[in-house]
Amino acid sequence: MITNTVLLQAESGMSSIIMIVLLFVIFYFFMIRPQQKRQKEIRKFREGLNVGDKVITAGGIYGKIRGVKDNTITLEIADNVRISIDKGSVYPSAADAQAQSPAEEQK
Repeated sequence: MITNTVLLQAESGMSSIIMIVLLFVIFYFFMIRPQQKRQKEIRKFREGLNVGDKVITAGGIYGKIRGVKDNTITLEIADNVRISIDKGSVYPSAADAQAQSPAEEQK
């Protein structure tokens, strides 16, 4: 009787460990891995920025890239109006807006 109880407790403990490991595996594939993939795409996008690309900043500023340095971008937001911004404020979703900005549509 005592050996059966000990065996049942050992199996219960082992199944708990298996469930915890399974939970971590599921968490990795549904949360961590997609986030790492997204960060890799963002890094690739930022490294590929070139002069003349139209982008949108995180603050919603439309502009055309006029200069690219290590960590900064010179962005022309209007005729002869240029600002320097950090590369970290430009995201890949801005690539979709390269077709035409709303300010250019009004001209």
